[in-house]
Amino acid sequence: MDSYVMSHLQTSTPRYSIIVPVYNRPDEINELLGSLTLQTYRDFEVIVVEDGSSIKCDLIVDRYRDKLKITYHFKPNSGPGPSRNFGFAKASGEYFVVFDSDCIIPAQYLQTVEDSIVQHHWDAWGGPDQAHQNFSLTQRAMGYTMSSVLTTGGIRGGKKHIGKFQPRSFNMGLSRKVFEATQGFSFTHFAEDIELSIRMTLAGFKVGLIPDAFVFHKRRTNFTQFYIQVFNFGRGRALVGERHPAEIKLTHWFPTIFMLSVGALILTPIVSIDLFRIGIVLFIFYLLAIFIHATIQSRDLRVGLLAVPSSIIQLCGYGAGFLLQRLSLVR
Repeated sequence: MDSYVMSHLQTSTPRYSIIVPVYNRPDEINELLGSLTLQTYRDFEVIVVEDGSSIKCDLIVDRYRDKLKITYHFKPNSGPGPSRNFGFAKASGEYFVVFDSDCIIPAQYLQTVEDSIVQHHWDAWGGPDQAHQNFSLTQRAMGYTMSSVLTTGGIRGGKKHIGKFQPRSFNMGLSRKVFEATQGFSFTHFAEDIELSIRMTLAGFKVGLIPDAFVFHKRRTNFTQFYIQVFNFGRGRALVGERHPAEIKLTHWFPTIFMLSVGALILTPIVSIDLFRIGIVLFIFYLLAIFIHATIQSRDLRVGLLAVPSSIIQLCGYGAGFLLQRLSLVR
């Protein structure tokens, strides 16, 4: 990078402050920072918040000090919500951008956001995620199930989604004005992004989806980790419902209904073989629809096949977490 440009980046007040909390993931933060060096829009700073990691990433950050306007902060572990708030307090930009550490950012991301803000005057925004070509087949299948209209109603940032759009913390932004009014995240973890999105909307801020401001978001590396993750997502949505009861919709009950229906289907032969046959046909038809849709979207038969167990795990895990939290059976 030109030395004059780098000097300007180090001394000027940036338009965007990118905040990234990280916990024991130095390899992931390396990929994310590498992608940020390729941004076509350059008026930004990066704030890395190490959330009490035992495997620190300070040496990784040091590699990028001559390529990015970047600062590193280590703090005791408190969860992603407070860590992002910590980063907000350190930020000097007009807008705050939040990424998860397991994201890779396309080169045009900030320019896309800038163009949309100029056009629509967003106070806060979010964008979708996509699967990178280097992600594993399992990660690509998980990415499909977490964003498909057939499994989540498309509520995680797709161009077509059910209900009012709520930015997610793997890819969201807000103005300094919004942060000062809301004080950022109030949950430590588990749906802290959804809860903040609700308060931003209730406060009258203009919150929108920028469909082309996508990121490449990795998922867990195996289905066991994925189950734990979606179980906690379900818990988080139930916790949001405790604070904002009106925000629990039928869509959020669907995974629990699916989970209970699968359990009931196993017991159905005791009551009626004919009813069991009808249930099996409907179940197979639904999974077949997922397989076909995932194959078409990914253009890979293998991803389509893996999307079937991924969808079952995602729905049952989320449904179990949601139901148990609603019944106050987990802490």
